[in-house]
Amino acid sequence: MTQPTETRSSHVLRVASYNLRIFKDDRAAITRVIRAIDADVLLLQEVPRHPLSGHRLAGFADELGLTWFGGARGRMSTTLMTSLRVDLLEAHHATLPVRIFDEPRGYAMATVRLPGHESLVVASVHLPLRSSERLPHVRAIRAAATAAGRPAVVGGDLNEEPGDAAWTELSDGLAQVSESVPTYPAKAPHKQIDAIFASPLITGRTPGLDLVDADVATASDHRPVVVDLDLSALATD
Repeated sequence: MTQPTETRSSHVLRVASYNLRIFKDDRAAITRVIRAIDADVLLLQEVPRHPLSGHRLAGFADELGLTWFGGARGRMSTTLMTSLRVDLLEAHHATLPVRIFDEPRGYAMATVRLPGHESLVVASVHLPLRSSERLPHVRAIRAAATAAGRPAVVGGDLNEEPGDAAWTELSDGLAQVSESVPTYPAKAPHKQIDAIFASPLITGRTPGLDLVDADVATASDHRPVVVDLDLSALATD
Protein backbone atom coordinates (compact mmCIF):
# COMPACT_ATOMS: atom_id res chain seq x y z
CA MET A 1 0.00 0.00 0.00
CA THR A 2 1.32 3.45 -0.93
CA GLN A 3 2.03 5.62 2.08
CA PRO A 4 2.35 9.39 2.54
CA THR A 5 5.93 10.65 2.22
CA GLU A 6 5.76 13.10 5.15
CA THR A 7 5.44 12.69 8.90
CA ARG A 8 2.41 14.50 10.29
CA SER A 9 2.76 16.97 13.16
CA SER A 10 0.51 16.58 16.20
CA HIS A 11 -1.02 19.96 15.25
CA VAL A 12 -1.93 18.89 11.70
CA LEU A 13 -5.36 17.76 10.57
CA ARG A 14 -5.33 16.25 7.09
CA VAL A 15 -8.54 16.95 5.18
CA ALA A 16 -9.34 15.59 1.73
CA SER A 17 -12.26 16.14 -0.60
CA TYR A 18 -13.12 13.64 -3.34
CA ASN A 19 -15.98 13.22 -5.80
CA LEU A 20 -16.23 9.45 -6.35
CA ARG A 21 -18.77 9.43 -9.24
CA ILE A 22 -20.78 6.72 -7.45
CA PHE A 23 -18.03 4.12 -7.99
CA LYS A 24 -18.63 4.11 -11.77
CA ASP A 25 -14.91 4.08 -12.53
CA ASP A 26 -12.08 1.95 -11.12
CA ARG A 27 -13.25 1.01 -7.63
CA ALA A 28 -9.91 -0.57 -6.66
CA ALA A 29 -8.07 2.57 -7.77
CA ILE A 30 -10.35 4.70 -5.56
CA THR A 31 -9.39 2.61 -2.55
CA ARG A 32 -5.68 2.86 -3.33
CA VAL A 33 -5.85 6.64 -3.78
CA ILE A 34 -7.76 7.24 -0.55
CA ARG A 35 -5.50 4.95 1.46
CA ALA A 36 -2.46 6.79 0.12
CA ILE A 37 -4.00 10.14 1.08
CA ASP A 38 -4.51 8.91 4.66
CA ALA A 39 -6.96 11.66 5.60
CA ASP A 40 -8.18 12.44 9.09
CA VAL A 41 -11.38 13.87 7.61
CA LEU A 42 -12.58 12.67 4.21
CA LEU A 43 -15.21 14.85 2.53
CA LEU A 44 -17.04 12.83 -0.12
CA GLN A 45 -19.38 13.67 -2.97
CA GLU A 46 -21.28 11.36 -5.33
CA VAL A 47 -21.32 8.29 -3.16
CA PRO A 48 -24.16 5.74 -3.57
CA ARG A 49 -27.38 7.41 -2.44
CA HIS A 50 -30.27 4.98 -2.83
CA PRO A 51 -32.10 4.06 0.41
CA LEU A 52 -30.30 0.74 0.86
CA SER A 53 -26.76 2.00 0.13
CA GLY A 54 -25.80 2.53 3.77
CA HIS A 55 -24.24 -0.92 4.07
CA ARG A 56 -22.06 -0.19 1.02
CA LEU A 57 -20.73 2.99 2.60
CA ALA A 58 -20.17 1.34 5.97
CA GLY A 59 -18.25 -1.46 4.27
CA PHE A 60 -16.25 1.04 2.24
CA ALA A 61 -15.32 2.93 5.40
CA ASP A 62 -14.20 -0.32 7.05
CA GLU A 63 -12.08 -1.11 4.00
CA LEU A 64 -10.39 2.28 4.32
CA GLY A 65 -9.96 2.08 8.10
CA LEU A 66 -12.27 5.07 8.56
CA THR A 67 -15.51 5.72 10.46
CA TRP A 68 -18.77 6.54 8.70
CA PHE A 69 -21.41 7.93 11.06
CA GLY A 70 -24.39 6.85 8.93
CA GLY A 71 -27.69 8.62 9.37
CA ALA A 72 -30.41 9.72 6.97
CA ARG A 73 -29.19 11.50 3.84
CA GLY A 74 -32.46 12.13 2.05
CA ARG A 75 -31.18 10.44 -1.13
CA MET A 76 -28.36 12.93 -1.57
CA SER A 77 -24.86 11.72 -2.42
CA THR A 78 -22.75 13.85 -0.04
CA THR A 79 -21.20 12.51 3.16
CA LEU A 80 -17.97 12.41 5.17
CA MET A 81 -15.78 9.95 7.05
CA THR A 82 -13.25 10.36 9.85
CA SER A 83 -10.18 8.54 11.10
CA LEU A 84 -9.58 7.28 14.61
CA ARG A 85 -7.02 10.06 15.01
CA VAL A 86 -9.85 12.56 15.62
CA ASP A 87 -12.77 12.60 18.04
CA LEU A 88 -16.14 12.72 16.29
CA LEU A 89 -18.37 14.78 18.60
CA GLU A 90 -21.46 15.22 16.39
CA ALA A 91 -22.41 14.58 12.79
CA HIS A 92 -25.44 14.90 10.56
CA HIS A 93 -26.67 15.29 7.00
CA ALA A 94 -28.95 18.09 5.85
CA THR A 95 -30.81 18.55 2.57
CA LEU A 96 -31.20 21.78 0.61
CA PRO A 97 -34.05 22.79 -1.71
CA VAL A 98 -33.84 21.93 -5.42
CA ARG A 99 -36.35 21.87 -8.26
CA ILE A 100 -38.60 18.86 -8.53
CA PHE A 101 -36.95 15.94 -10.36
CA ASP A 102 -33.47 17.49 -9.93
CA GLU A 103 -30.75 15.55 -8.12
CA PRO A 104 -31.11 15.91 -4.33
CA ARG A 105 -28.55 18.27 -2.79
CA GLY A 106 -27.35 18.98 0.71
CA TYR A 107 -24.31 18.72 2.95
CA ALA A 108 -22.69 16.50 5.55
CA MET A 109 -21.44 18.28 8.66
CA ALA A 110 -19.54 17.15 11.72
CA THR A 111 -17.91 18.59 14.81
CA VAL A 112 -14.51 17.00 15.28
CA ARG A 113 -11.60 17.44 17.66
CA LEU A 114 -7.95 16.70 17.18
CA PRO A 115 -6.70 15.67 20.64
CA GLY A 116 -5.13 18.60 22.44
CA HIS A 117 -7.03 21.15 20.36
CA GLU A 118 -10.36 22.96 20.37
CA SER A 119 -13.12 21.43 18.27
CA LEU A 120 -14.03 22.62 14.79
CA VAL A 121 -16.79 22.09 12.27
CA VAL A 122 -16.15 20.32 8.96
CA ALA A 123 -18.58 20.17 6.05
CA SER A 124 -18.72 18.29 2.75
CA VAL A 125 -20.64 20.04 -0.02
CA HIS A 126 -21.71 19.35 -3.59
CA LEU A 127 -23.26 22.43 -5.15
CA PRO A 128 -25.96 22.16 -7.85
CA LEU A 129 -25.46 22.34 -11.58
CA ARG A 130 -27.97 25.20 -11.75
CA SER A 131 -26.06 28.42 -11.13
CA SER A 132 -29.16 30.12 -9.66
CA GLU A 133 -29.22 27.56 -6.81
CA ARG A 134 -25.53 27.58 -5.92
CA LEU A 135 -25.45 30.97 -4.20
CA PRO A 136 -28.37 30.34 -1.78
CA HIS A 137 -26.99 26.87 -1.07
CA VAL A 138 -23.53 28.12 -0.18
CA ARG A 139 -25.03 30.81 2.05
CA ALA A 140 -27.03 28.20 3.93
CA ILE A 141 -24.01 25.91 4.27
CA ARG A 142 -21.72 28.66 5.51
CA ALA A 143 -24.34 29.83 8.02
CA ALA A 144 -24.75 26.29 9.37
CA ALA A 145 -20.99 25.69 9.57
CA THR A 146 -20.34 28.89 11.54
CA ALA A 147 -23.51 28.97 13.68
CA ALA A 148 -21.84 27.52 16.78
CA GLY A 149 -18.98 30.02 16.66
CA ARG A 150 -16.36 27.33 16.13
CA PRO A 151 -13.70 27.46 13.40
CA ALA A 152 -15.01 25.87 10.22
CA VAL A 153 -13.68 23.89 7.27
CA VAL A 154 -15.82 23.54 4.15
CA GLY A 155 -14.82 21.54 1.10
CA GLY A 156 -16.21 19.77 -1.89
CA ASP A 157 -17.32 19.95 -5.49
CA LEU A 158 -18.51 23.51 -6.13
CA ASN A 159 -19.46 22.96 -9.79
CA GLU A 160 -17.96 26.35 -10.60
CA GLU A 161 -14.55 27.99 -10.76
CA PRO A 162 -12.75 30.68 -8.74
CA GLY A 163 -14.29 34.10 -9.26
CA ASP A 164 -17.81 32.78 -9.80
CA ALA A 165 -20.59 33.89 -7.45
CA ALA A 166 -20.82 30.98 -4.99
CA TRP A 167 -17.03 30.56 -4.82
CA THR A 168 -16.68 34.27 -4.02
CA GLU A 169 -19.47 34.08 -1.43
CA LEU A 170 -17.82 31.13 0.32
CA SER A 171 -14.55 33.07 0.40
CA ASP A 172 -16.25 35.80 2.47
CA GLY A 173 -15.20 34.75 5.97
CA LEU A 174 -13.41 31.60 4.85
CA ALA A 175 -10.16 31.35 2.88
CA GLN A 176 -9.19 28.77 0.29
CA VAL A 177 -6.53 26.61 1.92
CA SER A 178 -6.20 23.94 -0.77
CA GLU A 179 -3.90 24.31 -3.74
CA SER A 180 -5.11 26.36 -6.72
CA VAL A 181 -4.80 23.71 -9.41
CA PRO A 182 -7.25 22.18 -11.91
CA THR A 183 -9.25 19.25 -10.52
CA TYR A 184 -11.52 18.27 -13.42
CA PRO A 185 -11.57 16.12 -15.49
CA ALA A 186 -9.15 13.77 -13.76
CA LYS A 187 -7.32 12.53 -16.87
CA ALA A 188 -6.59 16.00 -18.27
CA PRO A 189 -7.70 18.58 -15.70
CA HIS A 190 -8.31 22.11 -16.90
CA LYS A 191 -10.99 23.35 -14.47
CA GLN A 192 -10.69 23.95 -10.74
CA ILE A 193 -14.13 23.09 -9.37
CA ASP A 194 -13.09 21.31 -6.15
CA ALA A 195 -11.55 23.11 -3.17
CA ILE A 196 -11.27 23.31 0.62
CA PHE A 197 -11.85 26.51 2.62
CA ALA A 198 -11.18 27.27 6.29
CA SER A 199 -11.63 29.96 8.93
CA PRO A 200 -8.82 32.55 9.19
CA LEU A 201 -7.29 30.93 12.31
CA ILE A 202 -6.47 27.85 10.24
CA THR A 203 -3.73 27.74 7.63
CA GLY A 204 -3.06 24.95 5.17
CA ARG A 205 -0.37 23.46 3.00
CA THR A 206 -0.42 20.75 0.36
CA PRO A 207 1.25 17.59 1.65
CA GLY A 208 3.77 15.64 -0.37
CA LEU A 209 1.94 12.45 -1.32
CA ASP A 210 3.11 9.54 -3.40
CA LEU A 211 -0.10 9.14 -5.44
CA VAL A 212 -0.01 6.93 -8.51
CA ASP A 213 -1.00 9.05 -11.53
CA ALA A 214 -2.65 6.12 -13.28
CA ASP A 215 -4.85 5.46 -10.25
CA VAL A 216 -5.86 9.13 -9.93
CA ALA A 217 -6.76 9.20 -13.64
CA THR A 218 -8.94 6.09 -13.51
CA ALA A 219 -10.47 6.25 -10.01
CA SER A 220 -12.95 9.04 -10.77
CA ASP A 221 -13.59 11.93 -13.13
CA HIS A 222 -12.40 14.33 -10.39
CA ARG A 223 -8.97 14.58 -8.81
CA PRO A 224 -8.83 14.54 -5.01
CA VAL A 225 -8.07 17.73 -3.10
CA VAL A 226 -5.86 17.31 -0.03
CA VAL A 227 -4.62 19.83 2.53
CA ASP A 228 -2.78 19.61 5.84
CA LEU A 229 -4.40 22.13 8.19
CA ASP A 230 -2.27 23.67 10.93
CA LEU A 231 -4.39 23.78 14.09
CA SER A 232 -1.65 25.28 16.30
CA ALA A 233 -3.89 28.29 16.97
CA LEU A 234 -6.51 25.92 18.43
CA ALA A 235 -4.11 24.06 20.73
CA THR A 236 -5.24 23.64 24.34
CA ASP A 237 -2.20 21.82 25.74
